[in-house]
Amino acid sequence: MKISRKTWIATLLSAASLAQAAAVVGQPAPAFSISDSQGKTVSLADYKGKHVVLEWINPGCPFVKKHYDSGNMPATQKSAADKGVVWLAVSSTAKSASDYLPPPQLEAWLTSKQAAPKATLMDDDGKLGRAYGARTTPHMYVIDPAGTLVYAGAIDSKPTANPADIKTATNYVSQALGETLAGKPVSRPNSTAYGCTIKYAS
Repeated sequence: MKISRKTWIATLLSAASLAQAAAVVGQPAPAFSISDSQGKTVSLADYKGKHVVLEWINPGCPFVKKHYDSGNMPATQKSAADKGVVWLAVSSTAKSASDYLPPPQLEAWLTSKQAAPKATLMDDDGKLGRAYGARTTPHMYVIDPAGTLVYAGAIDSKPTANPADIKTATNYVSQALGETLAGKPVSRPNSTAYGCTIKYAS
């Protein structure tokens, strides 16, 4: 398939704007105020003084299914919540995308997986995802109580869609949370996120 020069340039510009916008570990996490799946406004400022995890999701993605069907992501969420961490799921899938789920269906899916996010943020216009430079589902971010981004990247060390790999993988999010909750610097603050490309609104 031949790509027109105009399309190619637009793609490059889109990638460049995402790269420029990407949140930087060690810097303040981008502030946001956005509606959740219940229609309530959720702001990062609401959770000042707490650890916050942002998890980009798309139930149609095989890599997301790997971590939900196996119970790995819900277990990681619950373990974090037990430690007082605020876990926010984020859907940046455009409404025009074939695998977009409206809030009721998205909530029903999360409930069916026994997931435990504090809220599910509906980023239909993609502003939040672009502010963080989120590229894939899942894409994970950990923010400390001071509002500083301390981890950005993959959920774990095995970039596959095979659930069998979870057992031997290092869960980077759990590792980062364990270290920052203990007042230690995060030993692996960045990793390469893997998964399905987020289908942003154009």
